[in-house]
Amino acid sequence: MDSFSRTSSEKRLVDNPNVAIKDDYERRPQTDAFVDDDGWVPVIISWIRIVTCFVSMMITTFIWALIMLVLIPWPYERIRQGNVYGHVTGRMLMRILGNPIKIEGAEYSKKRAIYICNHASPIDIFIIMWLTPTGTVGIAKKEIIWYPLFGQLYVLSNHLRIDRSNPMAAIESIKKAAHAVVKNNLSLIIFPEGTRSKNGRLLPFKKGFVHLALQTALPIVPMVLTGTHLAWRKGSLHVRPAPLTVKYLPPISTENWTVSKIDDYVKMLHNLYAENLPKSQRPLP
Repeated sequence: MDSFSRTSSEKRLVDNPNVAIKDDYERRPQTDAFVDDDGWVPVIISWIRIVTCFVSMMITTFIWALIMLVLIPWPYERIRQGNVYGHVTGRMLMRILGNPIKIEGAEYSKKRAIYICNHASPIDIFIIMWLTPTGTVGIAKKEIIWYPLFGQLYVLSNHLRIDRSNPMAAIESIKKAAHAVVKNNLSLIIFPEGTRSKNGRLLPFKKGFVHLALQTALPIVPMVLTGTHLAWRKGSLHVRPAPLTVKYLPPISTENWTVSKIDDYVKMLHNLYAENLPKSQRPLP
């Protein structure tokens, strides 16, 4: 943001958060196996990591909340600063948790697009905060405002919410989101499943992301996350050292998409995810 001075290294992180990804994580040992130890020592270590994450997030959230309050008259700048907050905080939280991460196809993360991502763990949020390019707006369920710390800053950052319990309101929210994305030259990030998977297996996709693509003509860039459901399981406070993979797939053009084929596009993207997920995360037949 022009009105805020940053060091050159910080600016590189803001403009392209993937620049330092390989240098940072290739130095860490990469492995496809981990010991699933439920003993008291790893559990205590996990709790310490989670508490450290929470305290660290409190600090960065407080700092950026002050910035957002100053920027109330400038909603677009609040979106950008929300992305900066995500780059700093998401990267920090992943380092605290310590899971080895492999990132593939990072070259596809550098363009304006609709980014879609499968969702099976709270860790998914940290990852997309970190890797989402600057100038990207999120769209989430309206209840996100009640998430401690993150939800309140999400709203202050001028990201978008939809009311899933009211179909007409949800359609109107999608129209407003598309208008904001086009008007301000933004990208967009969305979970096409609409909710978090309980067991890591891919859930059916909602149609909202296709409607957004039809209204914005932006390409779709799938982000395939694997292993996060093993690292932080639903209902657990034990974060395990499972290896994670983030795989960007090549952009899919939507310029020639038509309303009459919405179901076909949803099925196509869902099948693409199923093909790129490990067997344990594919939907059951």
